[in-house]
Amino acid sequence: MRLGWTTGKYSTTYSAVKTVRINGKNKTQIVKSFGSEKYIRETYGVSDAKAWAKEQVRLMNEAEKEDSAKFNIELCAGTDLVMDEQRRFNGGYLFLQDIYYELGLHKICRAISSRHLFEYDLNDILSRLIYTRILYPSSKKSSFHESKRFIEQPSFELHDIYRALSVIAEESDYIQSRLFKNSTAIQKRNTQVIYYDCTNFYFEIDAAEDDKQFGKSKENRPLPIVGMGLFMDMDGIPISFSIYPGNRNEQMTMIPLEEKMLSKFIVCTDAGLSSATNRVFVSRR
Repeated sequence: MRLGWTTGKYSTTYSAVKTVRINGKNKTQIVKSFGSEKYIRETYGVSDAKAWAKEQVRLMNEAEKEDSAKFNIELCAGTDLVMDEQRRFNGGYLFLQDIYYELGLHKICRAISSRHLFEYDLNDILSRLIYTRILYPSSKKSSFHESKRFIEQPSFELHDIYRALSVIAEESDYIQSRLFKNSTAIQKRNTQVIYYDCTNFYFEIDAAEDDKQFGKSKENRPLPIVGMGLFMDMDGIPISFSIYPGNRNEQMTMIPLEEKMLSKFIVCTDAGLSSATNRVFVSRR
């Protein structure tokens, strides 16, 4: 692999490229795009974007050599297995891990950790919660136990997960904004038209508390609920979301989310969210 770049009118974009032979012809193939000079400087905190990209290509070449290395494993059939020792591990999450780090979620966790006083590894916790939510959707406790089946063992305890949830909720807006910006470097986001809708989730508790309030449940259950509003782009990929008390009118949740978006767009909603106030606000953007 080698460093490649394309120079536009306003910036230069760097990538790792290699030459492959297809149908008897040599063609240049992009292995990984690092983004523009401005994106690299702002995201990774470097002053020389080209030197940083060149170093990444060198590291990728070294990793490729290690992956192709050969080694021998010696096994003795007469050796007894240790009782209760874990010998099988789940490696399927490594595909998700590649996407996780490509989206820069580890850097988001590092920035959040610098603003809070805690000792647990937020990146380790958030990554495991995401992996298990996709592979084994279940409770936080179950996610903790399932993460022990991974090749890389968790560095945290169950109580650390519960403590981290309040930090993640507090930093929700920051996580969403950085995640959206990082995703644009991987794939072009189609945001000319965005879609917005709300739903709610019920809790099997008797009394209302915090955001869990009595309201109109989607399932017509007489239980406290929490509402959720979600913006998606034209490809169905989420842009941002908000959590609000179950007794709040969902029409009032749309404008606060729109105010956080800087670009112009067309909003598609159902009739319930298309109030006169919301339509006037969108038309004036």
